Amino acid sequence: MQILIVDDEKLQREMLQGFLMKQGYEVESAADGPEALQLFMERSFELVLLDHRMPGMNGDEVLAEIKRINPLVRTIMITAFGAVDTAVRVMRMGADDFLEKPIDLEKLLEKIQAMEEKLLVQTDVRKIEETIQLDTLPVRMVGKSEALHEVLSIISRAAPAPWTVLIRGETGTGKELIARLLHLLSPRKDGPFIELNCAAIPESLFESELFGHEKGAFTGAQSRRRGVFEQADSGTLFLDEAGELPPTMQAKLLRALQENRITRVGGEQAVEVDVRIVAATNRDLKKMVDQGTFREDLYFRLNVIEVEIPPLRKRKEDISLLIDFFLKKFGCSSTFAPKALHQLTKYNFPGNIRELKHIIQRTITLARSPVIGIEDLPQEVRSFRGEESIGNGDLNQRLAEVERRMLLNALEDNGWVQTRAAESLGISERVLRYKMEKTGIDKKRR
Repeated sequence: MQILIVDDEKLQREMLQGFLMKQGYEVESAADGPEALQLFMERSFELVLLDHRMPGMNGDEVLAEIKRINPLVRTIMITAFGAVDTAVRVMRMGADDFLEKPIDLEKLLEKIQAMEEKLLVQTDVRKIEETIQLDTLPVRMVGKSEALHEVLSIISRAAPAPWTVLIRGETGTGKELIARLLHLLSPRKDGPFIELNCAAIPESLFESELFGHEKGAFTGAQSRRRGVFEQADSGTLFLDEAGELPPTMQAKLLRALQENRITRVGGEQAVEVDVRIVAATNRDLKKMVDQGTFREDLYFRLNVIEVEIPPLRKRKEDISLLIDFFLKKFGCSSTFAPKALHQLTKYNFPGNIRELKHIIQRTITLARSPVIGIEDLPQEVRSFRGEESIGNGDLNQRLAEVERRMLLNALEDNGWVQTRAAESLGISERVLRYKMEKTGIDKKRR
């Protein structure tokens, strides 16, 4: 990461520069605003550490100019101890974080490492987006939220490996879509992708579904049949609802995974298989292990790489993008009024993306106008007050939701005129546009 330090105190600059260079960062420094802006124009910096109180051009002015040049650059403002009002103002102007003097170097390092991780995640996501666009893959990942980007980052790194992957997530979050993306980004993309829903197979037929059977193996077995392991040879086998595996089958599945070979029901010869396993569940397999209903050795065999998909209530900034996606998918020209979109965003979606899809289908079918209002939404959405969404989640999620609501309210109150909305919020129009994109607010939606 390339870092620019802007501080008029020479001792402070040298102390920060020396510390960060020892951590392996590329660091430049400037003694005032004009020198900083000149360096910023000449070189590429990913992070700027900016002192707030400087003679001549102060930190506010430098921050505004930096954000005008590149709204995506990360910034940490260094403020006087106890200057809470200053910290609030610089955050509204677009600073990513702030630190009080005297600077705690360990705390500074933690903040920089967190920002660095986010930049790496963004790089992974861009690789996936480029691959999808170039190869025109039959999979589309809709959303720009940090939570979704973290999932895609893991996928981009896990896909090339041969190891098993366990996808965890609530019902309706898109576990099958993630499994297909893993397959399509892997070296096995030209092989088959075979899915088995473990909750839909009667226990008496499970072994045959997995491993196949020979002719005459049981009543009704009139010919040899390949199981999903053989069907997925050289490709990916997706075991959906893996938490529903019958106890009697867990040991046999474990043996197949360990030996990379299976034996058909009624057969005697082992068959070699080359399969990558991707399992998914909405259940807590670790808890099931503790309760004795799921084998611990199978759990560890499946959970080599774990991917947890966030529920829709934790990626609310993606809701408007998902709505647009579904409207286009269904060939519908309807639009949602701002208040209807706002109400949908507040809703918690216990059924996640699948529930949103069904709500869109129902609403566009029954709506009497091409502009869908609150009155067209289902009763459970119309009556939702939003207390639960504000009360739950960690501090960052709650602050992000509050920020998104403030942006939406300002835009609605000012007729979606961005200059007036930005002025009412006390931020520049450029920062407003950046925050709208970051939180998934469609500037074309009026």
